[in-house]
Amino acid sequence: QVQLVESGGGLVQPGGSLRLSCAASGFTFGDYAIKWYRQGPGKEREEVAAITSGGITNYAESVKGRFTISRDNAKNTMYLQMNSLKPEDTAVYFCYVRRLYVNYWGQGTQVTVSS
Repeated sequence: QVQLVESGGGLVQPGGSLRLSCAASGFTFGDYAIKWYRQGPGKEREEVAAITSGGITNYAESVKGRFTISRDNAKNTMYLQMNSLKPEDTAVYFCYVRRLYVNYWGQGTQVTVSS
């Protein structure tokens, strides 16, 4: 079965950095686009970044120039490097894949940006 497991969240000061990981299993990872979403307190879930099977990336305007999405198909893992973090980046971050018309989500990892 498809499983997505996020890690790497935590508490960081404004201006700091974190690197999130999403370990995938149960499907041919390299064949699929995969995305990062986040949901802040009292907010709707929003797409943060996406990467295609071929490595083409796309970002939300709010994170462009600060976040970098990448993937290592040999390790079945996706990453989100987050730099210059702001308090408004505080959220639970989820990885997501759509496979055979079914949406799959990880359990999420909490990122808190606060001094």
